[in-house]
Amino acid sequence: MTTIANMIDHTALKPGVTKEDIIKLTTEAKEYGFYSVCVNPTWVELSAKELKGSPVEVCTVIGFPLGANTTAVKVAETKDAIDNGATEVDMVINIGALKEKDNEKVLSDISQVVAAAKGKALVKVIIEACLLTEEEKVRACELAVQAGTDYVKTSTGFSTGGATKEDIALMRKTVGTEVGVKASGGIHSKADVEQMIKAGASRIGASAGVAIVSE
Repeated sequence: MTTIANMIDHTALKPGVTKEDIIKLTTEAKEYGFYSVCVNPTWVELSAKELKGSPVEVCTVIGFPLGANTTAVKVAETKDAIDNGATEVDMVINIGALKEKDNEKVLSDISQVVAAAKGKALVKVIIEACLLTEEEKVRACELAVQAGTDYVKTSTGFSTGGATKEDIALMRKTVGTEVGVKASGGIHSKADVEQMIKAGASRIGASAGVAIVSE
């Protein structure tokens, strides 16, 4: 049975996160039954070690939070993360290329990360919806699906806004039923989570996971 807890990627992505914070995060993930922990690449190895033997996945972020790294760097980061124990990677698209309508560049960027992760890790494509027009959101999702992503994701949580139910509904409508939709950014309560699920989210990224499931 799917519960709210096992739809949550228990997240700690702030720059000041310490080893102690990661041990707390992984302990909570096991205790509450979260789907994964989502950590910066530097913490993948420790997270994988702490979660060994548990069903909790290790998720990390690629090209984060701006998406402005070169594709070669994103690919290298993906391979390194997988070598260190990541089983899911959340990559940020090249937002400038999307805005310039350079669809080939956006598609190639995502496709190469998908290829690097194939058979080893799930890929979630962060479109950073708060910076996009409706047309750009749709095009970003279409390109992500074309590139073979497993999920599209609303936000990094580090830009001008987080997930909205409107964006989730639009993303779900665009990607159909075969691709997951992850709501991330500004989700602090059980009511927020329920609203996102109702709109079509199949995964939730939140640093407030413990508070949410304790309600």
